[in-house]
Amino acid sequence: MSILRDITRQASRYLDTPEILLFIGPRQAGKTTILRQLKGILDQRGDVSYLINLEDSEYLELLNKSPKNLFKIVSIDLDQKTTLFIDEIQYLKNPSNFLKYLYDEYAGKVKVVASGSSAFYLDEKFKDSMAGRKKIFNVLTLSFPEFLLFKGEEKLSKSRLGDLSLQDTEKVSGYFREYMVYGGYPRVVLAALSEKEDLLREIAFSYIKKDVFEARIRNDDSFYKLFRILANQVGSLTNAAELASTLDVSKTAIDRYLYVMRLSFHISLVRPFFRNIRKELTKMPKVYFHDLGLRNFFVGSFDAFEIRDDKGELLENAVFRQLLVKNNAEDINFWRTTQKNEVDFIVNGADAFEVKSDVTKFNKKKYESFLGSYPKINFSLVTIDKKRADLDGYTVLNAWEV
Repeated sequence: MSILRDITRQASRYLDTPEILLFIGPRQAGKTTILRQLKGILDQRGDVSYLINLEDSEYLELLNKSPKNLFKIVSIDLDQKTTLFIDEIQYLKNPSNFLKYLYDEYAGKVKVVASGSSAFYLDEKFKDSMAGRKKIFNVLTLSFPEFLLFKGEEKLSKSRLGDLSLQDTEKVSGYFREYMVYGGYPRVVLAALSEKEDLLREIAFSYIKKDVFEARIRNDDSFYKLFRILANQVGSLTNAAELASTLDVSKTAIDRYLYVMRLSFHISLVRPFFRNIRKELTKMPKVYFHDLGLRNFFVGSFDAFEIRDDKGELLENAVFRQLLVKNNAEDINFWRTTQKNEVDFIVNGADAFEVKSDVTKFNKKKYESFLGSYPKINFSLVTIDKKRADLDGYTVLNAWEV
């Protein structure tokens, strides 16, 4: 059986509940594998289940005509429970109507587990909120603990990464450097080093191309140019008007591109944290990529971390990706004043993280404004290969410990 991810284990607890399970995330992040794994769990139990891929045009045509045509595709005995796995449900013209019909008419008899590539299509096509009928799972590319699992390091993947022996710490450090360069797409992680760049190119120009086409974006050249610009300004303020001027398109177009990138799970726009609106508020967000390999593809560099010119930006994006494991993107902010004093990440208004590729360059005076204004927020420094546990009285963490 293929490697079980954390989300597969979490979702398996809901296989016997009535609500629809919906997995959404970027293409190639492993959603189909998760559906197959969950189906395998039911097969082992002897339960009845079917898998339908809506990239099959015949199935799609039938179900677009009527949800009742499902019974022409699979044989369902309503005297026993059947679980229906549907891959790429966003291809339906009206997926919410289809799911609502099955739930309302056959609750307890037909359980639906579905996947959709990106929230973009579902956001546009789900006319009904289906409140109380569905449970959504966001499937991102591999987290770092999952990356370790895919590398065959099951013991390390389950360890507290802040309490390792010196030997294991060195091993984790090497893996984290690879993770920062090539990211967490499952196929990329499992591929030989010589194949990783080609796979990321395929993801960028074949699979993301589908996002562009299905989002009805006509100027795909500008869309890809925006990807490259954003990849090169990770952690910087993002000004949509300036981007529009640079690419010679409308601000409306830039807003649309960002919307599609965000709901396709490729980027997050991190908003500012403030309590003093006059001194701290900036409307501009910062952009971070969900997958570091994809980010590096658009930067055009797969150089090792030690010899890169963008160490700080890459490490900062890696820390953001770490924070996404236990936090929603909307709960992650940055702090910046009108005097340009700045802290990289504020999480849930309770914890602050300043990222430094060289922690010896930390100057406490630059942060006195923040530390004085928010004494109750826990402040930590984040680096790679820390040499000490604290600095100037503040905790120092390795990036994989966040």
